[in-house]
Amino acid sequence: MLVLALGLMVGQAISAILLYQAAEQRRETALVSSVAFRLVTEMDGPRSEERRARREARRAERRAARRELGAPVGDRPPPPFARRLRFSVEQTDVLPITVDEDRFPDYETALREVFTQQDIVVGSIAITKRLAGNDPFVRKMVDERPRLNGPGWQDREVLVAAVQRADETGWMIARTTLPKAPRNALSSIMLQTLLIFAILFALLYFVLRRITRPLAKLTTRVADFSRQPDQAIALEESGPGDMRRLIAAHNAMETRIAALLDEKDVMLGAIGHDLKTPLAALRVRIESVPDETQRDRMADSIDDISTTLDDILSLARVGKAGGVSENVDLGALTSGVVEEFEDLGQPVRIVQTSRLVAPVQVSWLKRALRNLVSNAIRYGNEAQVSVFEEADTIIFTVDDTGPGIPDSAIEAMMEPFTRGEGSRNRATGGAGLGLTLARAIAEQHGGTLLLFNRNEGGLRAQIVLPKS
Repeated sequence: MLVLALGLMVGQAISAILLYQAAEQRRETALVSSVAFRLVTEMDGPRSEERRARREARRAERRAARRELGAPVGDRPPPPFARRLRFSVEQTDVLPITVDEDRFPDYETALREVFTQQDIVVGSIAITKRLAGNDPFVRKMVDERPRLNGPGWQDREVLVAAVQRADETGWMIARTTLPKAPRNALSSIMLQTLLIFAILFALLYFVLRRITRPLAKLTTRVADFSRQPDQAIALEESGPGDMRRLIAAHNAMETRIAALLDEKDVMLGAIGHDLKTPLAALRVRIESVPDETQRDRMADSIDDISTTLDDILSLARVGKAGGVSENVDLGALTSGVVEEFEDLGQPVRIVQTSRLVAPVQVSWLKRALRNLVSNAIRYGNEAQVSVFEEADTIIFTVDDTGPGIPDSAIEAMMEPFTRGEGSRNRATGGAGLGLTLARAIAEQHGGTLLLFNRNEGGLRAQIVLPKS
């Protein structure tokens, strides 16, 4: 609607300018045509001199009679100055337009074209505009005709057109008052614009509201479904036909995705149950192996399989509905994780901690921190753990002093089954699910997992969670 308003405003502005220019052009054309007609009439043959003389004589007689009789002007108000000076033509020997006055070449060209069309040959043409109070002829006329001496006549603009005779024996001078521009032109355009705005905006409001309301509901639902994809909720199909079809397609997609996730969970649960039972039985049977070295290797292999299976099942359960968030002291939670490794004699220490209370799923967040600390010890020799508040976020940081990760491989390291060390030995790296699980847990809490190399050497892993 704002774009439409801007476009309509620009269009109306251009239309107003064009209308104003067209009106001015028509006014100027009519003015030049009227001046040309009066000049042509006055210049038409030798009888024009006689007509002018008789007209001036009659005017002089009327003025003398009024003065002698002392007749009052009457109750009627005097005619407007512009009407009395509609046209005035005189003949002079000298051009009455001075060199310091502005000339109007467009008017002069148009006037010459009129004379050419009438097959009248003239000499030079000069046209200017001046205030009535600055024109000697007009001032003299007002002095002779007191009825013209009304308020504001000095400020009226007068067009002065001078046409030289072809034989250069003198100048024909025509004077006329310039008509004032229409006062209500701008207000009419503004009123028209406001009326168009009101009608279009009223229609657009109802049309767009019918589209945007279901679209806003669909947007909210998509955001909710991205956080909890296992819960399918059918939206009401509303709005125009295209919008209803879009909502129906989304409902079908949501139902299908939720069904696939349920099938995945059932499948993983069955796999976990079906594998753990024979693994437990196999763990019992290897006790009968007489070679202790072989028995220990078999037991380690079974433990690796069980641990990997637990990681896979944990990764599948992250984000499932039913997890309960608790308000806990995150500084104490971090210290508790560090103490677990210290009790095992691992090189872990707290660098910075503070009391920060926030709602989290405790078991999952501990799992993520344990994975980061384990990776730091395994690949970077030691782990330095911090938790602090920055702006509107809470940041868990785990630093190590190892070789780091190439920048081009950092994103890939958070994908499932990707490891920095090529073997699948638990002593050197495991199955490559630790960072993937930590990232999933961070995203479950509305945060993210960041990895980047430190300038002083080593890798820094950060879990960034929103404060609220």
